[in-house]
Amino acid sequence: MARTVARLFVDTLEELGVRHVFGVVGDALNPLTDAIRSSDSVDWVGCRHEEAAAFAAGAQSQLGDALGVCMGTVGPGSVHLLNGLYDAAKSGTPVLAVAGQVPRAEIGTDYFQEVDNDLLFKDVAVFRATVTSAEQLPGLLEVAVRTAIGRRGVAVLTVPGDIGDQELPTDRPVRLSVADSATRPDDPALDEAARLVDAGGKVTLLVGRGARESRADVLALAERLAAPMVLTLKAKEGFEGDNPYQVGQTGLIGNPAAAWAMDHADTLLLLGTDFPYRDWYPEGKKVVQVDQVAEHIGRRVPVDVGLVADVGPTVRGLLSRVAAREDRKHLESAREKFTQWRHGQAKLADPGHDRGLVGKVRSAFDNRSHLVRPEALAAALDRAAADDAVFTSDTGMATVWLSRFVEMRGSRRLIGSYNLGSMANAMPQAIGAQLLDRERQVVAFCGDGGLSMLLGDLMTIRTEGLPVKLVVFDNQRLGMVKLEQEQAGLPEFGTVLDNPDFAAVAQAMGIRGIRVERAEELDDAVRLAFAEPGPVLLDVLTNPDEIAVPAKPTVQQGWGFAIAKVRENLRSTGS
Repeated sequence: MARTVARLFVDTLEELGVRHVFGVVGDALNPLTDAIRSSDSVDWVGCRHEEAAAFAAGAQSQLGDALGVCMGTVGPGSVHLLNGLYDAAKSGTPVLAVAGQVPRAEIGTDYFQEVDNDLLFKDVAVFRATVTSAEQLPGLLEVAVRTAIGRRGVAVLTVPGDIGDQELPTDRPVRLSVADSATRPDDPALDEAARLVDAGGKVTLLVGRGARESRADVLALAERLAAPMVLTLKAKEGFEGDNPYQVGQTGLIGNPAAAWAMDHADTLLLLGTDFPYRDWYPEGKKVVQVDQVAEHIGRRVPVDVGLVADVGPTVRGLLSRVAAREDRKHLESAREKFTQWRHGQAKLADPGHDRGLVGKVRSAFDNRSHLVRPEALAAALDRAAADDAVFTSDTGMATVWLSRFVEMRGSRRLIGSYNLGSMANAMPQAIGAQLLDRERQVVAFCGDGGLSMLLGDLMTIRTEGLPVKLVVFDNQRLGMVKLEQEQAGLPEFGTVLDNPDFAAVAQAMGIRGIRVERAEELDDAVRLAFAEPGPVLLDVLTNPDEIAVPAKPTVQQGWGFAIAKVRENLRSTGS
């Protein structure tokens, strides 16, 4: 008996090693989900919202370096996938999305729930197609998978409701072989880059995710050039722990040492990064950039030598060409500034920080001083988490505190919506991460605004029995927006959140909920949460007035903040 379209699709997922498919059942997907039901190795993970399904699939792709798979049924179900798929696309990770469609005879008639999926997914997908006959599926599936993996993006296959249970007229196997390759610049290009570096004075490395598989080579280059290493947020994983050259991040979430290392270099060497913030690139520097993607070269900062190649082979080529530096003052100065900054940050993370004289003075003016400092919460989580934990973080202040107080030591992993900048990603990404390995610790840094958006998928955690640790930075604010407004001199407006007791909500859903309302309760609560074998939601009331000072605060930002506070105080007193 010939296989059906649905059976071939699921057999192909099995061959690819896909273990989970995320989505919401219904309509056109029914033949596919029924085929998954009878699979021995592919599990269906029913989510409460398709956006969560797409985030979870993208997380599995990033962590497993493999194809993530999600599904959305006809019309609204497919539309709901979009945000999570955009996150996968901007993260450069392969995801296959299956979108349902109305029966073929009804396409183009404005049928109930009909959406033009090929148009809908045009911007987000590197490949998209509608399956209009059973014999098309093997070929389209091959192209979709190869394109998603080869171009590291999203492929969308639209399946009309009357296709899935059709038998294949010719039952041929799907051929999916995709060989990895590594590219290296030719010798003249490497010679040119080496000449520029040797003549370029002090060197600073800006290292991104694209260099992560070449850690040893990049550290060897930093040693040879006596160069401080500034890390993008995505490069924390892989480069932060046990690295005597790294000086943390630059940018708004960064630190003064990293900004100093960039500003005081004569030459910048960009390795596997498309760091997007132009204002944080100093002017007047010689720049060498190495990236696999040609369009990344020079689009953020003017580049003197651009090398379109993999970081590892390129760095090894440079190591045999550049001269070793004897003068290490640039590196030592940057590291000293970084150590001083970290010492100051450690004081902010001390739970007893507000109990001394400064704290008493502060509490006289601040009726929130009993609340937990977010710095202290992030530091407590860093101490409690395992050295192989997976961290996810919501966009906003939760990511700021993670970037500053959680060290990616050991084999820790880190994912977030660091290119798209979506809210509500941390919890669904944690779902995908935990399903990959139920024994591995997964910790989600959730903003209260982000968690609220997809709160229903707490039930997915409960249903699947996932021991995720969800930590809510509950400042009852859209904290990053509050900071943006105040730096611009605007009074805070529209950012206050009327939150429920998230711990009680979790308890009502069958998840252990723990609530922390005072700073002195923090350490015991964190220990209790991490000792729990099942899922936990730790709801911590944090002080909304804590701010993260950027790497290079400006006078304009300072005045803006002062003006905003005056306006807020006048408003609160009715003046």
